[in-house]
Amino acid sequence: MGKRIIQQARGHGSFSYRVRRNAYKYKIKYLRNMTGEGTVIELMNSAGHSAPLAKIRSNVGDFYIPACKGMIEGQKINFENEVKPGNILHLKNIPIKTEIYCIESRPGDGGVFIKTAGSSAVVTRVTENDVFVLMPSKKEKKFNAKCRAIIGVIAGSGRMDKPLVKAGKSFYIKKSRNKLWPRTSALKMNVIDHPFGSGRGKRIKSKIAKRNAPAGAKVGLLRPRRTGKRKK
Repeated sequence: MGKRIIQQARGHGSFSYRVRRNAYKYKIKYLRNMTGEGTVIELMNSAGHSAPLAKIRSNVGDFYIPACKGMIEGQKINFENEVKPGNILHLKNIPIKTEIYCIESRPGDGGVFIKTAGSSAVVTRVTENDVFVLMPSKKEKKFNAKCRAIIGVIAGSGRMDKPLVKAGKSFYIKKSRNKLWPRTSALKMNVIDHPFGSGRGKRIKSKIAKRNAPAGAKVGLLRPRRTGKRKK
């Protein structure tokens, strides 16, 4: 007898496929209307984040951000205009060629872009109302000059250097964030367990799922923007 495919089982919402609430209990975003200085109260680990987190106390309350490289407990964080690692400034006040992270998408949203360990972006151009930033993907992105960002590089850049050694360690890392691992190839399954299963029919012309396909058949390319071999 066939089983439900993994998309159906995960979508059902059982505890087997649900992330622990404690993994994401820290919300990463800085607050509005911060002035003067803040203080790094504590550096902590969070299972749901790749970088260590810093708890900051400001004049409007406490909040959490990804810790920057070299940050220590008790460090003062400036919210005005001092260009120093860990400070939170408006993009218009940050000089060109400065490394930044945790950039706001629009003024006041608390930081959306670049939050993973070891990553950073670089300010490349400044105009009257916009600031252009070179993202880790090597693409330039335009931001409102009133958006805020943190000076520096996110800590934890060496997290990928040490090998995992055994599969069990990787399993628990993925499980803490509710990531699907290990992922069994659909082609290796039996025909009764997946629409792509069995050894027959591997030379199919298309893996594009129909828009109105049921959950058990909606596999492969879902609403693809393009198909076919990309021409150089």
